[in-house]
Amino acid sequence: MKLWLFGLYGIVSSTAVAGIKAIQKGLSEETGLVSQLPHFKEIEKYSPLSFEEFGGHEIRSLDKNLYTELEKHWEKNRHFDYKILKALKDDLSKIKAKKGTALNCGEGVLQELSPIETLENDGLHLAEIVEKLEKDITDFADENSVAINVASTEPLIPYDEQVHGSLKGFEKAIEEDRKDKISASMIYAYVSLKNRIPYGNFTPSTGSSIPALKELAEKNSVPHCGNDGKTGETLVKTTLAPMFAYRNLKVLGWMGYNILGDLDGKVLAHKSNRESKVRSKDKVIEKTLGYSPYTITEINFFPSLEDNKTAFDFIHYEGFLGTKMKFYFIWDAVDATVAAPLIIDIARFLNFAKKKGVKGVVKELSFFFKSPMDTQNYNTHSQFETLVKWFKGLNP
Repeated sequence: MKLWLFGLYGIVSSTAVAGIKAIQKGLSEETGLVSQLPHFKEIEKYSPLSFEEFGGHEIRSLDKNLYTELEKHWEKNRHFDYKILKALKDDLSKIKAKKGTALNCGEGVLQELSPIETLENDGLHLAEIVEKLEKDITDFADENSVAINVASTEPLIPYDEQVHGSLKGFEKAIEEDRKDKISASMIYAYVSLKNRIPYGNFTPSTGSSIPALKELAEKNSVPHCGNDGKTGETLVKTTLAPMFAYRNLKVLGWMGYNILGDLDGKVLAHKSNRESKVRSKDKVIEKTLGYSPYTITEINFFPSLEDNKTAFDFIHYEGFLGTKMKFYFIWDAVDATVAAPLIIDIARFLNFAKKKGVKGVVKELSFFFKSPMDTQNYNTHSQFETLVKWFKGLNP
């Protein structure tokens, strides 16, 4: 199996690749991998953990490699045993990214990653950008390849029915060089699905969620899923909120205050880039409970935390006899450590889905996302049950 990552040199992507290599070499256990639970033991027949090759697109300087970038991340975060990193040096040094696109990625990405190397900076027409990205991924891919978007969060592009509403309109916009209507995540999804490569969107960006790209996935019989990996505070929210519903306790208000550092924090410090992330995190309470309590969701940059993310949540609820009570929790985790195994899981389940003839949006993979496509099920418990049922149904 081959894995292509959009945003290859980021801490999540590089940690995911290092994790796979470490497991393969016996340097680490499989803790954190959902796909290694007993419920899914048959997945090894279709999507073994023995990934063969890694590649991806990146907008950072291309004179680097995966090892040099992960070493920089490690120096800031110390997020796993340094002996593992050194043992993987030769393998990771061979993995290098191709030049990607930052089209409509927002001021956060442009400022915080500057200087960047992108195809549009080379003066290419949108159709030429697509052609170049497509050549990169098709030169790499085979029948056992999956592509995952792990790039920085983009601002939301207003929906345009003529461009986003149909595949014909989307491809016409490419021909007409409508760079104002198409984002990097859309292009990455397009080149993947066009070439029948399963695509997962781990970011809050638009990706394959527009009708035009859903149409393409159906047309080419390729599975895809997203959006926005559910790794931390939102995982707790969608696990805890059902408890209040099950006990018939009324949630009056839910405040979530998030602080984080590293590049993710820098990018999300910019309002336009932060908007889709806040929306993704905030709406899960309403979707899980079935009604809309008062909510506050804040995300702020806290430089010294680096890749640590800390969330402070306050829940005000009403119980028997109208008594008002409170619940607090703090979530503290290294983002890459909780996110990286899910990249591996999503890739394995997408590859499994393709081999089983599944096409279009795989809503049964909602368990992994804050804003899952084509489903209103945000409850972690029932999402997991749905995932198990789907897997067993395809593998009786």
